[in-house]
Amino acid sequence: MSETGTADHAGETDLPELVRRAVRAAGRAGFAFSCHPAQGRLLHLLARGVTGGRIGETGTGFGVGLAWLATGAGPGTTLVSVERDRERHAAAAEVFADVPSVTLLHGDWTELAASGPFDLLVVDGGGQGKGDEPPLEPRRWLRPGGCLVVDDFTPMTGWPPVFRGEPDNARLHWLRHKDLLATELRLTPDLATVVARYPGPRS
Repeated sequence: MSETGTADHAGETDLPELVRRAVRAAGRAGFAFSCHPAQGRLLHLLARGVTGGRIGETGTGFGVGLAWLATGAGPGTTLVSVERDRERHAAAAEVFADVPSVTLLHGDWTELAASGPFDLLVVDGGGQGKGDEPPLEPRRWLRPGGCLVVDDFTPMTGWPPVFRGEPDNARLHWLRHKDLLATELRLTPDLATVVARYPGPRS
């Protein structure tokens, strides 16, 4: 369940223009929880593997993570993201106003399911299973071969992973999920992400 704060992009000099626009929108609002640059570059790389498919995201925020995804996605790929906060949704809509491949939904994270199944799904604003929130069901949300990304963990230093002295049940859920092939990637000394592949229904 462990979560980390997100870093600003002030020291980044080679950001895609769409990412810059989203970072500026978040900065104007004083929003401190945008996608970390290291996480953004991972999303950009994973999105490059999707051509003519569909990418989903829970928790648009001001669109920083979504901008990384959109700039990496292959030709013909559509992206759908959902945000429950009205002001953030409106600000993100301005960022992506001229990006026809992106659709922004305003509502609870569960409303994104109707836009799936997805080839790549980033769960950042619902569906992670952290706290009292129920985790989403991969076989309902992903196409066979689809990829799931769950971010904002502190890196594992032992097994089982712990958070505040207790087993990190959210992370264990994904790493041990019977329908997924999952691993943890350390992106910075204090930030890790779980990336998982859904091979498809078992025979």
